[in-house]
Amino acid sequence: MIASRRCLFGLAAATLARPALAQAPWPNGPIKLIAPFPPGGSVDTISRLLQPTLSAELGVPVVIENRPGASGAIGTAALARSPADGQTWAMVFDTHAVNPALIPNLGFDTKRDLSTVMLLGTSPMLITTHNSRPWRSLPEVIAAAKARPDTLTYGSIGNGSLAHLTMSLMQAAGGFKVVHVPYRGGGPMSAAAAAGELDMPMATNAGLGGQVGATLRPLAQTGGQRSPHFPDLPTVSESGVPGIDALAWWGFIGRAGVPEPIVRRVHAALAKALAVPEVSARLNGPLGVDVVGSSPEAFATFLDTQMTVWGRVVRDNNIRPD
Repeated sequence: MIASRRCLFGLAAATLARPALAQAPWPNGPIKLIAPFPPGGSVDTISRLLQPTLSAELGVPVVIENRPGASGAIGTAALARSPADGQTWAMVFDTHAVNPALIPNLGFDTKRDLSTVMLLGTSPMLITTHNSRPWRSLPEVIAAAKARPDTLTYGSIGNGSLAHLTMSLMQAAGGFKVVHVPYRGGGPMSAAAAAGELDMPMATNAGLGGQVGATLRPLAQTGGQRSPHFPDLPTVSESGVPGIDALAWWGFIGRAGVPEPIVRRVHAALAKALAVPEVSARLNGPLGVDVVGSSPEAFATFLDTQMTVWGRVVRDNNIRPD
């Protein structure tokens, strides 16, 4: 009888505990937002732009932690190892779709261990040149590259970055060869571009740190059509290299298994942040981002497509990590 009473008491206690556990308060302290690239790049910039509204909407401080390295994989691996309690999230760049094909033994499964929250926005990559260089158009640079193969340089935010993969496609389609100089994120690449160390810095307008039209001369953009942010800048296809349609993008992700109500709250907070006039003005102005603000499901579909397309480019071109 005593054992039976103890058993019944235990069952009752467990039954009472379940609602309490289900209704545990969230957030439980400050929220960590991992930016898997160094300060000064577009991921860090956009994270800090959204940070104040996220903190206000969620009611706790949102602390940004820069975890750079391996084209963003070090930061996303940290997210994959975190508890699925909604206290840790990450802002990712387009390399998030490339890394599964690029990096052997990534340490986590992008689809199984991580979840999509929102595709924040997209942007064409800009092929630029320093004002000290003589070229005024992409065809002029290509002609110079054909005359002197493997001498002109182009810079990207890292080995296996979308700029790296896109330029690989461009070289094959255009019949020219240039030398890739990878940097460890947008901040270092932007500094090198400003110093004139590269013939062709290649990144988004946000990644180039506001230098386009100042120290850097834009030559072409990578989208299938001209971005409304750069209506007078020809696309790569318009410049004589066909079949190039590549857009950089930024997304917000979480740990797989985070309860759906928490994901919905974070998604709503992101939507509020994107609607703040000052945020919208910066994204649509100097950063040159075409805001998307997708659902988690639409972002998941988009990510699947990106992983398929760019994974094939990595394999076909035998691209390896640094």
